[in-house]
Amino acid sequence: MLSKLSLLRSVTSVYSLTPAIKKIQNYSTMSKFDMPDRYRGNDKSVWVEYIQLALKYKPLNLGQGFPDFYAPENVTKALAATTTSENPLLNQYTRGFGHPRLVNAVAKLYSKILKRDLDPNNEVLITAGAYEALYDTIMGHTNPGDEWIIIEPFFDCYVPMVRIAGGVPRFIPLKQKKTSGIISSADWVFDKRAMERLFNEKTKGIIINTPHNPVGKVFTLDELQFIADLAKKWNVLVVSDEVYEWIVYEPYQHIRIASLPGMYERTITIGSAGKTFSVTGWKIGWAYGPANLLRNLQVVHQSMVYTCSTPIQEAVAIGFEEESARFGQPDCYFVSLAKELLPKRDYMAKFLTDVGMSPTIPEGGYFMMANWSGLENKVKLEEEQDANKDYRFTKWMTKNVGVQGIPPSAFYSEEHKHLGEDNVRYCFIKKDENLQKASEILMKWKSCE
Repeated sequence: MLSKLSLLRSVTSVYSLTPAIKKIQNYSTMSKFDMPDRYRGNDKSVWVEYIQLALKYKPLNLGQGFPDFYAPENVTKALAATTTSENPLLNQYTRGFGHPRLVNAVAKLYSKILKRDLDPNNEVLITAGAYEALYDTIMGHTNPGDEWIIIEPFFDCYVPMVRIAGGVPRFIPLKQKKTSGIISSADWVFDKRAMERLFNEKTKGIIINTPHNPVGKVFTLDELQFIADLAKKWNVLVVSDEVYEWIVYEPYQHIRIASLPGMYERTITIGSAGKTFSVTGWKIGWAYGPANLLRNLQVVHQSMVYTCSTPIQEAVAIGFEEESARFGQPDCYFVSLAKELLPKRDYMAKFLTDVGMSPTIPEGGYFMMANWSGLENKVKLEEEQDANKDYRFTKWMTKNVGVQGIPPSAFYSEEHKHLGEDNVRYCFIKKDENLQKASEILMKWKSCE
């Protein structure tokens, strides 16, 4: 039998160890709930960071890509009418793979454009924005180790989606072939030999974005045919992100790679109601392509989202029907939006040039890349701590000048971030008075010594 002294020592010893035991237990519990490995490295978002900056410093925000003016009246009225309709089912769940009226409207329009009959129930999928369409595509078509070729700069969700799916991103950058005078987005090109070297037996697909964000490049028939020939040679999938398809400035024309010979069978094309009708908050997108490829997307979609908003799909369908009825005419929104944005594009290019930047004139989309390196002596980059100069430039300008842009190095791989550091991305789908205000702010800043 233990003596009273021995018993007291034993109890004291156990209690003295309790904090250490608790620490081990807490560590074990916390590590169990750590971020899964597949998501690590994807937690930083330029959008989250810069939205917070905008909320704190309240700059004139030319960073994010959304209009600050009203959407077309016929589309917004269609949504209002739908939500108060006498048909009670228009406020309830609809078909999981797409509201019947919308998939029929989408299929009818693209059947006309592609000159082939699309099956609305098997060759069209409606998603929660183009973002989800991209996610469904990559998740539904990627096995661990599959390689995806990504053209830089890229929309920043492409890479994390590929990595989360277990795929391996391979990068090919667009580079300026012209560095002085008036620079067009057509001057940003990929090295054909370098791209050709990326294709191999492990290649699952290539992601292209035309019209391109952030450069504004509209890929040429020659460039698309080169990609198509490689895709057929190596039997790979093409994912064509065409959310800015209607925003193309004359004399340029948007060419859908799915329309090229032998390419519909291996192409998934992605679109966006947010970009098509200037309603980015509605979050309705779509993917179209052959049924055997779309089936993979449907499986991911039904396991994650199941169905999208019924009244918003109904309103988008009405918008499609009305614009399709006046397709190609001046009052068709698919035509008028680009005409409305053209003077805004040219105005921004002028005031960025006047302030000392060198803008790239976009052929499509509503973003403008501008080289700011000529202003480096006016910016106190040392006051910011980020590794990349474009982050330091855009943060300093947000805090001290009051105009916010987005740092393009966020759209490059680590090895190529230096290619974006001397640039900033601005958005010009804004009210004229806000573009004028941006011009005034920048010119006033430039004039101050």
